[in-house]
Amino acid sequence: METKCPVCENTLQPTDSGAFCETCQQSFHLEARCPDCHKPLEVLKACGAVDYFCQNGHGLISKKRVEFAPIAG
Repeated sequence: METKCPVCENTLQPTDSGAFCETCQQSFHLEARCPDCHKPLEVLKACGAVDYFCQNGHGLISKKRVEFAPIAG
């Protein structure tokens, strides 16, 4: 899934800590959000697996459906 820069709308490049915009020269953290209610998800990590849980009634969310929103960092 392609994530866009909130400043210039160009495609963000993935980094170890989030994403980077080559045009704006800004780094961003990526926040996992629910595809149904667009609120932040709880990230559950165990035994090398990463799962996402919506505390707003949508339960476990498949990592294929998670939306990642850039947050200025």
